[in-house]
Amino acid sequence: MEPTVTIIGLGPAGSDLATTGTLEAIAKSEVRFVRTVRHPAVSLLGDVTTLDHHYEAAASFDDAYKGIVDEVVAAATKAGSALYAVPGSPMVAERTVEMLIRDDRVDTVVLPALSFVDLAWSRLRIDPLSEGVRIIDAHRFPIEAAGERGPMLVAQVDTKTVLADLVASIPEPPSAAVTMMQGLGTDKEVIRSIHWDSLCDEVQPDHLTCLYIPEMESPIAVEVQRFVEQVATLRLECPWDAEQTHASLRPHLIEEAYEVLEALDAFDEETGEGSDHLEEELGDLLFQVVFHARIAADDGRFDMADVARGIHDKLRRRHPHVFPEPDGARVVADDADGVISNWDRIKSEEKGRSSSLDGIPSALPALAMAQKALMRARGIGVFPEVAPAVSSTGVSSGDLGDTLMALTAWACDNGLNAEDALRGALRRFTRVVRVVESLAAEEGIDLTVADEATRAHFRRQAGGSVGSRETGSS
Repeated sequence: MEPTVTIIGLGPAGSDLATTGTLEAIAKSEVRFVRTVRHPAVSLLGDVTTLDHHYEAAASFDDAYKGIVDEVVAAATKAGSALYAVPGSPMVAERTVEMLIRDDRVDTVVLPALSFVDLAWSRLRIDPLSEGVRIIDAHRFPIEAAGERGPMLVAQVDTKTVLADLVASIPEPPSAAVTMMQGLGTDKEVIRSIHWDSLCDEVQPDHLTCLYIPEMESPIAVEVQRFVEQVATLRLECPWDAEQTHASLRPHLIEEAYEVLEALDAFDEETGEGSDHLEEELGDLLFQVVFHARIAADDGRFDMADVARGIHDKLRRRHPHVFPEPDGARVVADDADGVISNWDRIKSEEKGRSSSLDGIPSALPALAMAQKALMRARGIGVFPEVAPAVSSTGVSSGDLGDTLMALTAWACDNGLNAEDALRGALRRFTRVVRVVESLAAEEGIDLTVADEATRAHFRRQAGGSVGSRETGSS
């Protein structure tokens, strides 16, 4: 039988708002923990272990939450059971409760309790269901509020930094005043209407502070939805749009992508000159994405929501150093190389690929394809030798461009196609990479973590100098 953690809520304010079930659970428990001592009703717990030290010692909130859960689980395992108390209701904005419920090491019993949101609805005189209010954690406001139009009740606005980040995350502040509520249910309760621009100056946040935002300015989700609906209308009512297919739009997609690149070339990072043109070209490219999604939706395959959901979920999976696992575990990536390594590893696992070169689009121009292949191959220690004439070339972008131009001119003068020649060299290089990977796999060697001597051994087995013409014909 697994040890049991009984999870209770202390209510939103003083001990008078604690439930009978909460009081009975406290009386029956010998091992008691409270997430934070900063609560008006904490005295109800009597002899209790506070867990505030995790916030002081941890590098992040995620680390603090994991430490709290581990300490509670360890105590419950040793004693057979433990009580864990949190402010308000256990099921409202309590990350550690979510983690405990999912933890296979313990069984959990969650008792209901009054939440600060119950008092908030009463003070605001609104029905949250009919109004469609969304509750958001202030610590994750920039992420969770993205695309929301309101209304929103923002909880845990507990520090000046959190409040400042919240305010700064909204490019177009709401025109209507927001309602600031502090100490709901206590004798120090304060409720005020404050203009968005004055929040940082007029509010002194604490652990009992929340904000009610009735309405945001038109967010990105609204504009994108209008655009998606417009494309659907064009498919129905415009003869040209109606007859398009994925194949017929292919040249338009390529053209718009190159026009974005042209706009980027003309864009000045320091002055912002060219922003309008870049914005326009990005819009044209977005039209192609939405258009293809609309065609797929008409065919009953997928729609724009599926596209957005897919890339959202993919980015979350491939950034484990940013988005922790449900159990709170976080993968470490100290630099860009670590991020790329994690990305490639996860991508390979997802796709079931046997080679680091799998998945490189064959339709890429030869130079772009070669650069992508070389970057991936370097991750397993395979790279071509650099010709002496090239290694003596300057290292600036201009020098490289001049060298490539000269090589192209030389190819033209000798009746050669530079694009085809590079593709041939790339095919030879690809064969070597796959042979190296195959040889390593046969011996159970992971080339991504192997030392240089091991990598060199497999390169020699694969045919000596990587990229040499003797390795294979094109």
